[in-house]
Amino acid sequence: MFKSLLFVLRIALAWLLAILLLSGLWSELPLIGRWDWPIAMFGMLTMALVVAGAFSHLGRVRLIAGRIDRSTLGNRQRRQIEIPFEAGEAFDLLDAAIRELPRIQHVESARDSLQIRAKVARPDTYGERPLGRFNPVLWFGIARNQILATVTPRADDAGSVTLICEPEAGTWTDWFLVDDGTNYENAEAISRAVARRVAERRRREQAAAAQTATEKELTVARLSLLHAQVEPHFLYNTLASAQLLTRSDPARADEMLGHLIQYLRHSLPRTEDELSTLGTELERALAYLEILKIRMGPRLNVQVDVPEALRATPLPPMMLQTLVENAIKHGLEPRTAGGTIWIRARRQEGQVTVTVADDGEGLGGKSNGTGIGLANVRERLRLRYGNDASLAVVANFPSGVAATLTLPARTEAIHD
Repeated sequence: MFKSLLFVLRIALAWLLAILLLSGLWSELPLIGRWDWPIAMFGMLTMALVVAGAFSHLGRVRLIAGRIDRSTLGNRQRRQIEIPFEAGEAFDLLDAAIRELPRIQHVESARDSLQIRAKVARPDTYGERPLGRFNPVLWFGIARNQILATVTPRADDAGSVTLICEPEAGTWTDWFLVDDGTNYENAEAISRAVARRVAERRRREQAAAAQTATEKELTVARLSLLHAQVEPHFLYNTLASAQLLTRSDPARADEMLGHLIQYLRHSLPRTEDELSTLGTELERALAYLEILKIRMGPRLNVQVDVPEALRATPLPPMMLQTLVENAIKHGLEPRTAGGTIWIRARRQEGQVTVTVADDGEGLGGKSNGTGIGLANVRERLRLRYGNDASLAVVANFPSGVAATLTLPARTEAIHD
């Protein structure tokens, strides 16, 4: 209550002094200066309107702010808002929030200097004022408010916003005029809009993360299903071949079983698609190819060129195996003469490329697969590495197909 009375007294005193000054000037006028009643009537009417306006300002500020203090009563409002985004993103978010204000009239935004200036028309909070255009208080009224917002970049890649909402007039007018809480409303509205947009951004990021996690789980499930479908078939054929060889060539049967054990040892399940290494995946692929060489005989030739220094490169499990199986199934098995499988790895500019090539039927061959295996590899690369990894499948020269994985060199996955 004391603050409210002090505020009204301050406004009334300022106007009283102004009226007294005007009375002194009136009395110095020739002829009409002898009549005191016009200036007295004007003074009393003005003081009544000023006091009524001050109490109206108090009531509206209490209504919209829920309290009366120095910060809420002032015509000029300042806010410091922390936005957890990079300064450019924070500026765009702030600019959009200001442009959505009611009665916004003119916005000047400079992204390079991270500043926004805007003009906002004042609403007629209580309709037409008493006495209309004859109201002396309105002769000095201010029709618009203005906004100045500056984004300051911080070291932690966030943006700190300094927001100023004030009347479109000098600070001296604060002794005589009130803004009916309109600048407090504008400052709070912008703060709420920024908070809402930040929350929406967070929700979208959380939804995207949840979707990515779901996609990853689905991809792992599809991979597990693929293993469940392929491995029993492969194991059946290998064991059947070994059984036949035990009668005619026990040494080769023993060799085949040894390669099968090696293959199965490297095929033990990993938790949550844990990263393997290029060396481990190469050993699995070579064990698989050695088994096929026993079954296919001279129809299959294998050439490997993988430097020892690259064998520790992190690699998602079964990717190399998928490319090798594709080369066998769709490239060499359909050919009566068989062919050659090349496995090659190179490092260049912070990346490792792993290529599996064959000289088989090629992309236009008779054996056309569904593409599920390659699509699965691409999806796993996207979920694991984002845009830092890729799979390219092109025609080999003079025949066959070359599939190349491009991966970050000896780095952990970007997306977990």
